[in-house]
Amino acid sequence: MSVFDPFEEFARAVARSGALMGLDLGDKTIGVAVSDGLRGVATPLLTIRRRKFGLDAQALLEVTTGRAVAGIVLGLPRNMDGSEGPRCQSTRAFARNLTALTPLPIGFWDERLSTVAAERALLEADTSRRRRAEVIDHVAAGFILQGALDRLRHLGG
Repeated sequence: MSVFDPFEEFARAVARSGALMGLDLGDKTIGVAVSDGLRGVATPLLTIRRRKFGLDAQALLEVTTGRAVAGIVLGLPRNMDGSEGPRCQSTRAFARNLTALTPLPIGFWDERLSTVAAERALLEADTSRRRRAEVIDHVAAGFILQGALDRLRHLGG
């Protein structure tokens, strides 16, 4: 199985170079962000409307192929006290199912407050309410991925 938790295990398993993809998994959407090949900057990319797992996975894997992605970072929605609830279980199940379709390593990143940070950034940019609703998920994915990139740099990966 290529799901790694804690994050340090993902850092050891993922190739040293190549883009990473960050995901903010919601009930209705999946926010997607990608990094550059040197893993310096996370860029929000798109939001996928969730339908069925197979279709969602296909859309994600098209991104990994088209952008030569070396690993996937999945936001893990822990409760504020650090415990895991039903949303974490759902995210872990999604990761397990995705491993059957790709050899890419998948790591979890604690996403607490990523949506709050994304919302704040969009408000500071004076983004309209309608536009915020359209982009919030992939902007949150960008925050998740950037946190993971910063940690990888700190770990020397």
